[in-house]
Amino acid sequence: MTSIDDAKRTAARAALAELPEAGVIGLGTGSTTRFFIDALGELVASGRHYTGVPTSEASRAQATALGIPLLGDEGPWDIAVTVDGADEVDDALNLIKGGGGAQTREKIVSYSSRRTIIIVDGTKLSKQLGEKWAVPIEVLAFAHRATAAHLAKHGTPKLREKASVPVRTDAGNLIYDLHCGPIADPRALDRVLHEVPGVVETGLFIGRADLVLVASEDGVKRRAR
Repeated sequence: MTSIDDAKRTAARAALAELPEAGVIGLGTGSTTRFFIDALGELVASGRHYTGVPTSEASRAQATALGIPLLGDEGPWDIAVTVDGADEVDDALNLIKGGGGAQTREKIVSYSSRRTIIIVDGTKLSKQLGEKWAVPIEVLAFAHRATAAHLAKHGTPKLREKASVPVRTDAGNLIYDLHCGPIADPRALDRVLHEVPGVVETGLFIGRADLVLVASEDGVKRRAR
């Protein structure tokens, strides 16, 4: 691979082979998934019958521009496959997601899917979650400083900002990135974080990935759960 973008594009195109001939596809969010949505748009333009369920307004806008038919936000949906990226993948195929701030919608769509396929480049692999990434946590704006104080029992929470302005999710909530270092038990951490009032959803995806496609200089490797 000549660049990270090349690896992302390769992983995204490898996911096309995992799609059914037609059906409903969950559309993830992020830099790698954008390549997949582009490729899916090419299939739709060639006559393949796919309908998408976007996990963010950014993915919705991209899919709409490419002519991919979309289902409404309300659900329920019969999603054959969701294809999404990840910020970090551990040896057990648990994930940290939410670098793009869409982890809540991504988790909802994944939960409604028969399969979830994760596409990444090799830089996203870690032995344990937390080695490279903080855990993004979507929280209500109300009392968010109080929520952060409770989160501080489990790491160092930092309000996500851009140009000194708090980042808002598509639902209007805030994001705290919880720096906690290598996570020995991601499932246990996810459980205790959900017990904090004000937490909407975490970026810990435990047991959600059915297949991870990893692109590197050696090609694309399949890692199945």
